[in-house]
Amino acid sequence: MRLATLATPAGPRPALRSGDDYVDLLAADSSLPASLRGLLTAGSDALGAAKRAGEKGKKRTPAAEAKFLAPVPDPAKIICLGLNYRDHALESGAAIPNEPVLFSKYTTALTGHREPIVIPKVSSKVDYEAELVVVIGRRGRHIPVEKAMQYVAGYSVGHDVSARDWQFKGEPKQWMSGKTFDTFAPVGPELITADEVPDPHALPIRLKLNGEVMQDSTTKQLIFGVPEIIAYLSIIMTLEPGDVIFTGTPPGVGAARKPPVFMKPGDVAVVEIDSLGTLENSCVAEA
Repeated sequence: MRLATLATPAGPRPALRSGDDYVDLLAADSSLPASLRGLLTAGSDALGAAKRAGEKGKKRTPAAEAKFLAPVPDPAKIICLGLNYRDHALESGAAIPNEPVLFSKYTTALTGHREPIVIPKVSSKVDYEAELVVVIGRRGRHIPVEKAMQYVAGYSVGHDVSARDWQFKGEPKQWMSGKTFDTFAPVGPELITADEVPDPHALPIRLKLNGEVMQDSTTKQLIFGVPEIIAYLSIIMTLEPGDVIFTGTPPGVGAARKPPVFMKPGDVAVVEIDSLGTLENSCVAEA
């Protein structure tokens, strides 16, 4: 299934992609949970009911007219990995990590497909980072690597926007401050359920800035794969349905280019992951 959360006059609504339209799941079956996170929490029976509701639902929004929120707009956690592609670690001048490098974003950073990325007044070095996003589907702690994929609800396309002048300000560096400005976590447009993604480690991933390809790689290059990430995180914290995990970015980021390339108002960033979709966001100046 391809699931989304749409902004509507009635508020955020979980929706299912059907052809070129999105079916309003609550209009089709009012007994369903009122959010995508609620659907994931309710488990496989609720997801099955959502699929049936989507097949018969009559309240539809054409994809071209949809106003997207992040697929899970209200996750309990947004967990991110840094330096998780070998070539990106090397281009950043960093050692290949022996354990995942972690930081967090917050829900105020989340935004959806076709929504603006706000360039802060206080930053002149806003960088782009294409990322595979994993969404957790089951609650778990101390999850064995061999069972970790059972905890994946699905995948989405993500953009880890980064204010490098804040991320690398001072000693020690403050990654979080550069990573979680408002709108710095676009995700979407859809959550593609895990059963439709046979191998998340074989997905071509690209980022285009104003039509020019800046990043072009594959998730085969992940240092820590999805099972290892989930198992490691679950040692530290309880993972819950709807938790969002950004898995790291491939090489080609703006800060590593000579001369550097940073995003500015008027730019358009497009992240593509084959079989998952295309996430597009324009950049605007902070008011």
